[in-house]
Amino acid sequence: MQSSAQPPLVELRNVTFGYGDRTILRDVSLTIPRGKVTALMGASGGGKTTVLRLIGGQAKAQSGQVLLGGQDVGAMSQAQLYAARRRMGMLFQFGALFTDMTVFENVAFPLREHTDMSEGLVRDIVLMKLQAVGLRGARDLLPSQISGGMARRVALARAMALDPEFIMYDEPFAGLDPISLGTSAQLIRELNDALGLTSIIVSHDLEETFKLADQVIILGPGVVAAQGTPDEVRGSSDPLVHQFVNALPQGPVPFHVQGPSLDEDFGAAGFGITASKGGR
Repeated sequence: MQSSAQPPLVELRNVTFGYGDRTILRDVSLTIPRGKVTALMGASGGGKTTVLRLIGGQAKAQSGQVLLGGQDVGAMSQAQLYAARRRMGMLFQFGALFTDMTVFENVAFPLREHTDMSEGLVRDIVLMKLQAVGLRGARDLLPSQISGGMARRVALARAMALDPEFIMYDEPFAGLDPISLGTSAQLIRELNDALGLTSIIVSHDLEETFKLADQVIILGPGVVAAQGTPDEVRGSSDPLVHQFVNALPQGPVPFHVQGPSLDEDFGAAGFGITASKGGR
């Protein structure tokens, strides 16, 4: 059991980040507690995957700090960042398996890339990881020979290969049928608890993610709109959070992307489209 006195594993302090003139995160602060499953949710374009990239060091905050175990990821040297990434596991959307490698070879890849283990030890570890996700019997199959749900479980076994301290999941439930989705969610929960992991999940699946997570963070347009337990977030009075958790079409998150007015694009007639339905 993790001590409540322990500092969070990951912390963003007043982080601002953007691309060009477009600000993605604006003075964002949030914490990822150790040993828990934290869901990172919100409307598309709100900065969820950007947060994962900042934690992994693929991007650097323009201001503020991204702390991993108390160390600023943005200030790490290349060697320090390389060592930090060995503490992380990453499950990419749709698995991102190597299509010309077998299931076994996919899971073995990080072990061979980052360690000097003997092939005998690599074999034992790979089979143990595949056993944990129920796919030891699929070791010799190619990704094209297994289902999408099975491919996601192979990707999870690969993410666990180096025994990371925490795992980041980018849309782990996207495109899965209900059985595969439920199996994946149960695996994430069981592995997190059994191995003492810390898990960060970016997901749009409200029902399954709220059942799974210990903490939910809702990102609005560049800001944290809510952070708390699933029940606390469901009960939030914030208009954006209310719109998101109730899947409402009307609210602070607009349907139209801001741009030129209809008159500017189509002339005064606007092709019969009223200004209230589009433009700025």
